[in-house]
Order: sequence, then structure tokens, then C-alpha cells
Amino acid sequence: MTTNRKANVAATLTDVARRAGVSIATASRAFGEPDRLAGGTLDRVLQAATDLGYATPLSATATRTLGVVVPDVANPVYATLLKAIQGQAWHGRHRIVLFDADEDLRREQEQIEQARKLDGMLLCSPRLPDADVLALVGDTPYVVINRQIDEASCVLMDTEHGPSQAIEHLVALGHKHIAYASGPRGSWADVRRADTIARACERHGIRLTRLSHHAASIQGGRAASALAAASGATAVVAYNDLVALGLEAGMLELGRRCPADISIVGIDDIDLAGAVTPGLTTVRMPIARSGELAVDLLLQAMSSRGESEVVTLGSQLIVRASTAAPAA
Repeated sequence: MTTNRKANVAATLTDVARRAGVSIATASRAFGEPDRLAGGTLDRVLQAATDLGYATPLSATATRTLGVVVPDVANPVYATLLKAIQGQAWHGRHRIVLFDADEDLRREQEQIEQARKLDGMLLCSPRLPDADVLALVGDTPYVVINRQIDEASCVLMDTEHGPSQAIEHLVALGHKHIAYASGPRGSWADVRRADTIARACERHGIRLTRLSHHAASIQGGRAASALAAASGATAVVAYNDLVALGLEAGMLELGRRCPADISIVGIDDIDLAGAVTPGLTTVRMPIARSGELAVDLLLQAMSSRGESEVVTLGSQLIVRASTAAPAA
């Protein structure tokens, strides 16, 4: 269970962070990137680890091979995640083996079966049902990123604060009808983001139209643009930045400009979001930090079988030029 640590159970990174009076992200850096911490903070974390008998994951001398399963390696979110995972694993000279599911459930199943033959695995936004994932992983240590599965250690990117800020931002601009462009079926994050947006719209008395599921890509956004235009919404929140950019391109082809005719908000804050014109208003997700922390949790699980942990990292709205007051 992912509850508080019981007596006689190995200490977790959360226990160390709590005892040292720091965030779990700061505690993680003490073992992976100690140079980034002030001396006093580092000393507190290391002393807490010593007091609790915490098995520091990156102190192990054995080189491990870690499998990383992602839904789509072409998506820049997973490219960022992979770079962070590789960098964090490098500190301990651990090896990474990449598995690209290409948004295919059968392929994801086969790749988890392959990855479980390694020392440990990271499952990034898996699409398979919870029961299937749990059956497939077997006894191999694993950590799930960007999805919560009971009995698993998970690193989550907040689906509440940032998306709620996006709706509040659009309401403040004067929008009365907002659409949500859904992502792939089976996406845990899509369900949570949609629910958060629905609750926020209800709180503010805003009409919400939920568009059908599309691929988490620019082409998926293009495919959703006609539906968004037909909905009559003056603003659209997209499942991710790629969908948002595809929506903008599709809307332009339909003769509607962003933000003069329609405001668009993405989620993730990939590098491209700040480089396009107009700059994309988006919800920044802690993608790289999620990968780094997941490696730490996985190495911890491989060195000591304590209770599973669920860690949620915060999100934040970044306002750029793709949102404005609705046209009169």
C-alpha cells in the first residue's frame, strides 16, 4: 500500500525528506546532484538518511540496466523525460534501454514483458489498464511516471493547480464558453485534466464542451480544429502543447486567427511553446524533474523493498500571447 511507513519497513525518500524538513525533490538531489544544494541543506538530508538507515540508491557500486517504456518517443515530452532519466542514471553509471510503444496497446504489453527481464523499469504514462500492468511487471522493481496505479511507486505531475489556473485566466479575460480538446484514449492524465477543467468551469459558471479523443500530436490537434470551431467556444484548452499547436494551425486554415478569434492554451510547456508566434500560453509540467526523481525511486526499490511511494510535483500556468479577451 502507498500509506505511511510502518515499523520495521525500510526508510523511504519521503521519510528522509520529512525528517530533514525539505521537499522530496530536494532530498533526491542530495543523492543525485549534491552540488546543487547548500552545504547546510545537504548535511541535514544526509544526516536524516543516516539516522533512518536509508539505503541511498546512487551509492550502489553495481551497474544496473533499466528499461524505460514510453508511449511515443517522437513526442518532445518523452524526449525531455528520457534525457532526464538518462542523466540521472548516468550518475550511478547505470544503463538505459528504451522501449517505444508507439501508442499501441499490444506493443506496450510486449515491451513491458521484455523490460521486466532487466534489473528494473520505468513505465512512462502507460496506456494499459491497471490490472494488466500489475500482471505484466511481475517481481521486477518498477516505477510509474505520470499515472497512478495502486500498489506502485508513482511520480505524478499535478493535474489540479495548473489546469485550474488556466480556466481562471480565461474567465478573467471574459470567456464564457471553453472547449477541452481531449488526448488519447487510455491516458490517465487526460482523464484527470478533463475532470479538473470541468470542475473549474462549473465553479465559475462557464459552459464547457469536451471534444472527442485525438492523438497527442500536431496532427491530432489539426483533426480537432473543425470540432473546436463548430462548438462555438471562444477558447480551447488542449490536452498538450502539440495538440494546441495543431489546433492553431487548423484554425488558421479555417480562417480563424489565434488569439483574435480564439484563445488556445496548451499543457506541458515544451521548448517549442515559447518559440512559436504567438507564444503559447500553457501549463508548465515538471517533466525533467519527474524523470530524475523516478530514477531515484526505482534505484531505492531495487536496493530495499520498502513500501511504495506516490510523489506529486507541482504545475503552473505560463501566460504568453495565445490568449486574449474574446472578440466582441
